[in-house]
Amino acid sequence: MGVIGAIAALIFGRWHPLSTTLACFLFGATEALQLRIQAFDANTPYQFLAMLPYAIALFALVGLAGKSTPPQGLGVPYSPENRQDN
Repeated sequence: MGVIGAIAALIFGRWHPLSTTLACFLFGATEALQLRIQAFDANTPYQFLAMLPYAIALFALVGLAGKSTPPQGLGVPYSPENRQDN
């Protein structure tokens, strides 16, 4: 899934490393599932099966529409001079 899948996994995992890892496993499992279904020679067009991982990612993100907040420092360039110790 590439970059889109990585961003979807971060948002679905709510920016937590363990949850993001589990989201990556979920998206990887759907990728493997669509390949398995294609191998069984089902009477389904392969385009629909190739769309399956993206559809799962989309449905996962729709369920978390306003619940995931990114870290405050996301997109802020790091500067050692402006560092604030907590």
